[in-house]
Amino acid sequence: MSAHGLQLTARLQRPGFLLDVDLQLPARGVSVLFGPSGSGKTTCLRVLAGLEPLATGVVRVDGEPWQDSARQIMRPVHRRALGYVFQEASLFEHLSVQGNLMFGLQRTPATERRHSWDHGLELLGIAHLLQRMPHELSGGERQRVAIARALATSPRVLLMDEPLASLDAARKAEILPWLEQLHERLDIPVVYVTHSPDEMARLGDHLVLLEAGRVRAQGPVMELMTRMDLPLAQGDAAASLIDARMVGHVPADSLSVLEFDGGGRLLLPQNRSGLSLRAPVRLRIQARDVSVSLQMPEQTSVLNILPATVTDVVDDTPGQVLVGLELGDGAKPVRLLSRISQFSARRLGIAPGLRVFAQIKGVAMVR
Repeated sequence: MSAHGLQLTARLQRPGFLLDVDLQLPARGVSVLFGPSGSGKTTCLRVLAGLEPLATGVVRVDGEPWQDSARQIMRPVHRRALGYVFQEASLFEHLSVQGNLMFGLQRTPATERRHSWDHGLELLGIAHLLQRMPHELSGGERQRVAIARALATSPRVLLMDEPLASLDAARKAEILPWLEQLHERLDIPVVYVTHSPDEMARLGDHLVLLEAGRVRAQGPVMELMTRMDLPLAQGDAAASLIDARMVGHVPADSLSVLEFDGGGRLLLPQNRSGLSLRAPVRLRIQARDVSVSLQMPEQTSVLNILPATVTDVVDDTPGQVLVGLELGDGAKPVRLLSRISQFSARRLGIAPGLRVFAQIKGVAMVR
């Protein structure tokens, strides 16, 4: 493993449950631990934080050992430079927002502080809340303050345990745009626990799929989303993610033009999010919204029709198959999924290597 990044190799036995994982997480970006309840997601965070003294294994941050059972190294919790954000904000009710942030700063010795107490103000948009008391904040504001307090400790790792789980839909919508900035603006690894596919697709850079205490797969989120041997590509929720850039607009038709690796372009209804040209955009395309044709369709209302190559075909739900498609001809081809009927696949002769046209009927901008 590179000296940079976060390593967790851990084994922990509990009644009816065994955690046995080997995680290699990048030094920057948001690594999502994803899986059903009871798969070991929160336990992994607790081992990283030093809250599971019975766990054996290794924890290394940028090559520095925080825990190594073979070498009898066990750095205590208070000496692990990390921030921990829980489902509940757990702010100090007797302190103002500024007081809560100052408390986070004071937890870190002056010689180890890399940031001032107000490090997270701009990142999380809470400068106007400094004099408020916790009971005066909305649920989303409380969580943003909790994250800022964690950042005030100058952590080398930020752990987030389902920080949106206790919020209603409106409060989640309020905080998600702020969380999206974490992967771009923080120079530390963020480990984010969730069982929400939407949060995983919107926030994740790296993905770890956990199942019954073990790692089913780990790697870039876009690759794992379209691996047909994994549960993410099975069932009605199967989808692809594409990182694109805003490159122009067609004002007369109220359309925006997006470009992705390999030279591909997509048209979307006019951008209403205020994104500037060349701004990065993440798109999600559901497999059920992609059909295939052997010839370029004519006289169709579908905006986005792209040449593609079939890479793999597997049986999906009864009477349907999932088709893997590759777009673009660059060094980094983009992968797409399409769900079609078995009848259509047989009639069109869908097989690996076949050149087709992918008709994309729906595209969602997730960040």
